[in-house]
Amino acid sequence: MSDGERAEELIDLVEQNDLTGIRLWLAEHRPHEIADELSRMTDRSVMVPFRLLDKDRELEVFEELDSGLQQEILLGLRDTAFHELLEEMDPDDRARLLGEAPAKIATRALAGLSPAERKMTAALLGYPEDSVGRYMTPETVILHRDLTVGRALEVVRARGADAETIYTLPVVSDGRRLVGTITLSDLVISDDEELLKDLVDVLAPRARATEPVEDAARLIQEANLVSLPVVDSEERFVGVFTFDDALEVIEAADSEDMARQSGASPVGEHYVSVSVLRLVGARSVWLMLLIVAATLTVNVMQVYEATLEEVTALALFVPMLVGTGGNVGAQSATAIVRALAVGEVRVRDLPSVIWKEGRVGLLLGVMLAGIALTIGVLLVGFDIGLVVACSVIAICTWAAIIGSSMPLLARKVGVDPAVVSSPMVATLVDATGLLIYFSIARLVLGI
Repeated sequence: MSDGERAEELIDLVEQNDLTGIRLWLAEHRPHEIADELSRMTDRSVMVPFRLLDKDRELEVFEELDSGLQQEILLGLRDTAFHELLEEMDPDDRARLLGEAPAKIATRALAGLSPAERKMTAALLGYPEDSVGRYMTPETVILHRDLTVGRALEVVRARGADAETIYTLPVVSDGRRLVGTITLSDLVISDDEELLKDLVDVLAPRARATEPVEDAARLIQEANLVSLPVVDSEERFVGVFTFDDALEVIEAADSEDMARQSGASPVGEHYVSVSVLRLVGARSVWLMLLIVAATLTVNVMQVYEATLEEVTALALFVPMLVGTGGNVGAQSATAIVRALAVGEVRVRDLPSVIWKEGRVGLLLGVMLAGIALTIGVLLVGFDIGLVVACSVIAICTWAAIIGSSMPLLARKVGVDPAVVSSPMVATLVDATGLLIYFSIARLVLGI
């Protein structure tokens, strides 16, 4: 059965108020599948299947939902169920939810938490919104460097049930200063009398609690880590950032970049549940900015109006040239935005990036110029064909340079590189490409 059929089946069961059918449907599906189907429903109808979930699965499904739907569900719960659900959540998941929730939900939630959970949540909320500290879990097993392997295993057995992960364990010295990490597998296969200080990996990567969470997530991805220890400014261990949270961060960051690269603001919610007005709002601002920027193209056409009147055939190739330039610029911009995201290039690489992309654009232009020359000669003659061919080479080279440099320059001034990607680059290349085209036309044709 397809995902669409499953969704329609659950929606039909809810509309028919078939409680027995809903319970059977929920029992046959996994938490992430249930969460996906709930995300497709309206805020009111989603409460029916959610209330029918078994207590042991309710939290699993809830944590799979996006923040907006989580808030709607919380508002629909009675005080007892409201506080029980929040109490059972992992501290990092709870902190992120409350950090995005309206003040009335956050205040009500914190007031109902147990002292220990409230303290952990408040500590996480004290970190910046997009920092590792907001995403880490303080529920970990900490081992002192002077412990023997045998004693360390006893500590893991005693405290491991309350920890979010025990596969990679932080090893600290006095004052909770992080020494390094040791894996559970290394503990299990080592002699009971060995000291942790002789086994600890002192070169294990770590993250500062205040650094951007996306950087830490990319580090986990690149270093193939299960978890990443987090320290404060004095190198004291404060928590662990786990790979499952890292995957969510990377997915959200990539989704945001894709939205910005297409000239829209990120929505951050399930597409099916987003309203038409919300989508219009996310896209309209950028389109208005781009249409204003496109007036540059109109102004260029006005400046060269006399040239067009003298050689009207030049107008035939304007769409082809601006389209080609925009495509080349968009390709370069997309490649550099992606390279920036995964750490393959840095701002200081700007000269080498421009040199590389300039040559790429030049070679692409030479390849395409042959096609342009042939088209031009067949349609209007050799002179115009030569103008078009030379313009293709110059525009492709220029577009590649612009497309590759703008994201790096944006990063340098603190702007999200994705903001100045494909649509913005294409608009700028359109206007400047026409300047190149008409300048070459005047030079070659002597007009």
